[in-house]
Amino acid sequence: MRRFKLIEHTADIGLVAYGRTLAEAYGNAAYGMFSIMTDLRKVREAESRVVELNEDDAEALLFEWLNRLLYLFDVERLLFKRCEVVEFDGNKLKAVCHGEKFDPLRHRIKLGVKSATYHMLKVDREKNRVQVILDV
Repeated sequence: MRRFKLIEHTADIGLVAYGRTLAEAYGNAAYGMFSIMTDLRKVREAESRVVELNEDDAEALLFEWLNRLLYLFDVERLLFKRCEVVEFDGNKLKAVCHGEKFDPLRHRIKLGVKSATYHMLKVDREKNRVQVILDV
């Protein structure tokens, strides 16, 4: 199964992520976002972080999830190669994210992602698919 696909947007970049479950689609959205930023084949799973969020709805949860990961990149310089969502109910998410600190000798930032946006944000519970536009 395909993890994600990029979608065109005038000034920004978007992605649609898929999964066998909605939780897996959220994990694949994170994978897609970091794939836009760097070549994940060069990122090792040397560190992990537990990320826990609780929001009012699935859309707010997706927005906050991706922005929390970007915050960890901005503050701790962490690039995540794999995010395993271990608890998910549509309002609450707990994930273990694996990656490593950005190393300019091994990693190149292809495209800087500033944030996830609410513009065109969609969560399709029936098809286990999410869509998000990223501000670059």
